[in-house]
Amino acid sequence: MKRLRTFDAAEYLDTPEAQAEFISAALETGDPGYVAKAIGTVARARGMTAIARDAGIAREALYRSLSETGDPKLSTLMGVMRGLGMQVSVAPATGAEVAGAKSR
Repeated sequence: MKRLRTFDAAEYLDTPEAQAEFISAALETGDPGYVAKAIGTVARARGMTAIARDAGIAREALYRSLSETGDPKLSTLMGVMRGLGMQVSVAPATGAEVAGAKSR
C-alpha cells in the first residue's frame, strides 16, 4: 500500500519572489491566523533556526507564534520579516474592501 505524503508548501517556496507572493496573498485574506501560518511556512522554507536567530527569538517560541493558533506580537512579526529580508507595505483599500471597513 502506498503512503501519501503530507503537502508542505515550504518545499515549493524556493525563491524570494514566490515567498513574498505567498505572504502577500495571506495578508489579503485579513485572517491573522492564516497570515502567521504563511509567514511561518516561509520561515521554514528558509530555515527556521536561522530566522529565529535573526529575529532574536527561541526557535520553539517562533514555531508556536507562527502556528495557525499562535498570536505573535507585532515585534515578533517584524523581526521575522526582517530576518526573511522582506518588508511590509500598506496601500489604500479599494471597492468592496472599503465598503466592508465602513460598515464595521
